[in-house]
Amino acid sequence: MNNTFKTIAAVVIAAGLVSPLGFSAEPDATPKVKKHVKAKPKEPAVTEEQLQQLKQDMESQINALKGQLSDKDSQLKQAQDAAAAAQASAARAEAAIATQQSAMTENTSAVTTLQSTVTDLKSNQTQIVGTMQDDQAKIKKAIENPDHLHYKGIEITPGGFMAGETVYRAHATGGDIPTAFSGLPYEHADAYHLSEFYGSARQSRVSLMAEGKTSWGTARGYVEADFLGTGTSSNSNQSNSYVMRQRVVWAQAALNNGWAFTGGQLWSLATEDKKGISNLSGDIMTPLTIDPNYNAGFVWTRQFGFRVTKTTNKFAFGVAIENPEFLYSATLAGDTPYAVLGSAGANGGNFNAAVSGCSNSSYTAYSEKAGSVSSATKYLNLCTNLFNVTFNEAPDVLAKVALDPGWGHYEIFGIGRFPHERIYPGVTNNAYLYGGVTDTNGVAVAALTSAGSYNNSTVLGGVGGSFRVPVIAHKLDLGAKGLWGDGTGRYGDTTLSDLTDKTNGEFAGIHSTSFLTTAEWNVSPRFVLYLNYGGDYVKRQAEYSTTITSATYTAASGSGATAVPGSITYKIGNAPVGYGSPLSSNASCLTDGNPTYTGGTGFYPAGSCGAATRYVKEYTAGYWYDLYKGNAGRLRQGVQYSYADRQSFSDNEATPVSTHGLNNMVWTSFRYYLP
Repeated sequence: MNNTFKTIAAVVIAAGLVSPLGFSAEPDATPKVKKHVKAKPKEPAVTEEQLQQLKQDMESQINALKGQLSDKDSQLKQAQDAAAAAQASAARAEAAIATQQSAMTENTSAVTTLQSTVTDLKSNQTQIVGTMQDDQAKIKKAIENPDHLHYKGIEITPGGFMAGETVYRAHATGGDIPTAFSGLPYEHADAYHLSEFYGSARQSRVSLMAEGKTSWGTARGYVEADFLGTGTSSNSNQSNSYVMRQRVVWAQAALNNGWAFTGGQLWSLATEDKKGISNLSGDIMTPLTIDPNYNAGFVWTRQFGFRVTKTTNKFAFGVAIENPEFLYSATLAGDTPYAVLGSAGANGGNFNAAVSGCSNSSYTAYSEKAGSVSSATKYLNLCTNLFNVTFNEAPDVLAKVALDPGWGHYEIFGIGRFPHERIYPGVTNNAYLYGGVTDTNGVAVAALTSAGSYNNSTVLGGVGGSFRVPVIAHKLDLGAKGLWGDGTGRYGDTTLSDLTDKTNGEFAGIHSTSFLTTAEWNVSPRFVLYLNYGGDYVKRQAEYSTTITSATYTAASGSGATAVPGSITYKIGNAPVGYGSPLSSNASCLTDGNPTYTGGTGFYPAGSCGAATRYVKEYTAGYWYDLYKGNAGRLRQGVQYSYADRQSFSDNEATPVSTHGLNNMVWTSFRYYLP
């Protein structure tokens, strides 16, 4: 590029020098004809000096131009260098910008990641702080207020309450805090004319739960006891030495899949649960009463059992075998065979063999010997056992289904029972009184014999159900429970009889019905009101037997071949057999009894009214108020009022006469519960 520039500059300068010479004279406008005249040499127009000067000038100009070109080259070189430097700078700048953009992108991503990390760290820190605070609170609570006591690999939870309670009844029962509903006195009984008041701490309760966690589930053991047991020497004279009794004692294996296997003394499977099927006393839906016998119509027992249950969130079912015991009551007048269902506790065994009292009874016995009839007055020493136990062929079998669909709790259950006995057809009342004699009509009275004895058994049972619904959530609950069947009286709160006898000596199941309705209103977290109405009913199970109501003896007369043998004439009549017979007289129930002297000092009332109980019904109202509830336990105060009515069967279907006993009862309670 520099050489090209130099060449162009030289041509321009040369042209500038030639132009003045070439165009110094203008040519003629009209061409002239050249003459061939010999030209005369002309003198040069420019002298040598001028040319030399011009040459010098041109060289100066050329040198100046060269200098200028050199400067231009230098400037161009500088410009090129500057441009190259600029391009390099631009490239570096672009690279730097790209790098910066990449860095900025990375920084933006890093910042975003950092912000997210910081947010996560803040959240984690908050959670960690919260967890640490919770852990600290748990540790502090575990140290200061532990829910459990730890022993090796198990957790031990103590529980229970200490109570100071009173009861007032308008008509005396002699029953302390619990009410014996089947023993409520009928009107005109001696106890009916007297009221009673008792104060007691015997319902105070202690409990202990032990739990051990395993890979397959939980192993549990539970024991609960109070002081309502009755020892044969327990009394209220001075030391009030009442014995502790076993309420609930059981062992359990609860698997992780919802199956559970439990054995021991349990609340019966027939007893209502709060949710699912549970063994814990706190999960049993008992009435809120202070009376430890709860309310007439409540279906329950606490007895030995072994059960298998399956529990899910909304459904549970269970089957159980439970300890059988049959309550027996019968009127066995007339010529009715005897039967054996059980006995008093055996001496040397663990059942009580003591008797509660004995009395003498006389009767006229007739016998025939050598063609003559004789009579004699005999006496029986009749004793009442303190406790009778039935001989049981098989355990009671129960099954239950419980539903918790989300609103309320519902149950349905069934009970199967299997009593058996030994029948002695020849051992009858008439055989005892008139054994081996024949009346004037030739009718022989059965002799006292055990010939033809045999075993008899049957199947009894019933069905029941319950529901409990929150009409107003956390405020008002309504519930009902019932049991209907034959031979199920012991599962009702009144413990009415399960069995009675028929005229052939075999037992018959007594039909019974129990029901209880409940309303519980949580006025506030500390204050709850409750209302109950329930009852236990049995159906009359009665037959008629023949009996010799009187006998007339005619002595032998004459002698030798003309002698007339002595004879006896019987008067035959009907006699009551079974439970609630209309032939049983209730006349003594309508007048005040006449005490009979027994050598005592006024503790033995006549008690002549023995009418069979038809039903007991009870209305109950009460409240509980928590004076304090917190980590230091719970102080609770309550009052209960009950109105009960015990009604008998009538004694004659044509002109029925029945009796009843009313009672107004009030309880108070002041309790401290372990936290």
